[in-house]
Amino acid sequence: MEAGLDLMSASARMNRYETGARVPNFALVEELAKVLNVPTPYLYAADDSMARMIVAFGMLSEDEKRAALEFVERAAGIASSGSP
Repeated sequence: MEAGLDLMSASARMNRYETGARVPNFALVEELAKVLNVPTPYLYAADDSMARMIVAFGMLSEDEKRAALEFVERAAGIASSGSP
């Protein structure tokens, strides 16, 4: 399998991760994110809107990311720290 999981056990392992019976290690999560072509934090998003924001943010250039972050911080009433 592309993420490095054995094909014979992949389905059972993924089911255990989905049900919370097991927690994948971070290296596996990074590999899954690569296979799915999403930023790693996407797989930790608590809700769909946060997941969408993570994907969209990941597609931006560094300048666009700074501008978007400043916009969101202003909208949330958070003072910008000026650092990434």
